[in-house]
Amino acid sequence: MSRLHLTFACGDYDRTRALEDGSVRPDGIDLTYLRLPVEETFFRMLRHREFDVAEMSLSTYVATLDQSPRPFVALPVFTSRMFRHGGIYLNAQAGIEAPSDLCGKRVGSPEFQLTACVWIRGIMAEHHGVPVDSVTYYTGGQETAGRIEKGKVDTGLDIRPIPAGATLSRMLADGEIDALYTPRVPSPFRDGDARVGRLFDDVVAVEKEYFAATGIFPIMHVVVVRRELYERHRWVAQSLYKACRLARDDAYTRIYDSSALRFMEPWLIQHLEESKRLLGHDYWSYGLAANEKTLDVFLRYHHEQGLSRTRYVAADLFAPETSEAFVI
Repeated sequence: MSRLHLTFACGDYDRTRALEDGSVRPDGIDLTYLRLPVEETFFRMLRHREFDVAEMSLSTYVATLDQSPRPFVALPVFTSRMFRHGGIYLNAQAGIEAPSDLCGKRVGSPEFQLTACVWIRGIMAEHHGVPVDSVTYYTGGQETAGRIEKGKVDTGLDIRPIPAGATLSRMLADGEIDALYTPRVPSPFRDGDARVGRLFDDVVAVEKEYFAATGIFPIMHVVVVRRELYERHRWVAQSLYKACRLARDDAYTRIYDSSALRFMEPWLIQHLEESKRLLGHDYWSYGLAANEKTLDVFLRYHHEQGLSRTRYVAADLFAPETSEAFVI
């Protein structure tokens, strides 16, 4: 029987490695796995629909739901999750000692609609007294000049592009912006430049407190299928979802192998055990039911920040085939 040949553009993750090396194969599908940087995958999929299946920013995907016809349908596969309190960087001379000091400041973001930045702005507003409209936003390339928003952003907020040839990392170090919200560590901080620091000194403690208070482990990315493909072959949603779960489960097993550490982290096993104690055994959960609260908070932030016209609910996001399964 002939199999469907699909391209899948995604990052280099332990939780998708079995799909890339072929040890997990979706029923009825042969995958060509394209290992690409997330920014490239998102840009090419949103602008040119180059792949059959792709990892995508949750924020970008939600924004596409306002389009008619909708270009993609998502699977509840969360290839990236990360607490984001550590993604707030400061110029050391900006006079920011507490989160509320961000009010009235100049804050950079590589793109306003980045999922990480939606989470940061929402958390700062809801938990730290920094209303979304209390700062002036500056967008552009973090390390390389010329970055643009992948999709149209029209929020009514004060969002300004940085000057041609400028980068957010250099502007932060030079004091031309006061803070930076970003998913990537800016080069001055990475290089030990004393002019750049983090808002929260003990990031891990703050993020543990946040999880204890909210139960939220933020979701960054989903997996999307081009809608025309999905409409022609509705079965691919369940087939891909099952395979992604098997690949994730394979990573759960492999990462806990203490015979030889898979990653260059001396206390990897101990950190895994602590994560299970704090977040639960299925700490990297897939599926709608286990993540409905987290998704609903994100969707509220997305709508409040003017990035989606409709206040969506979590069930609006995913192929319905992935929300139920047969039992024997």
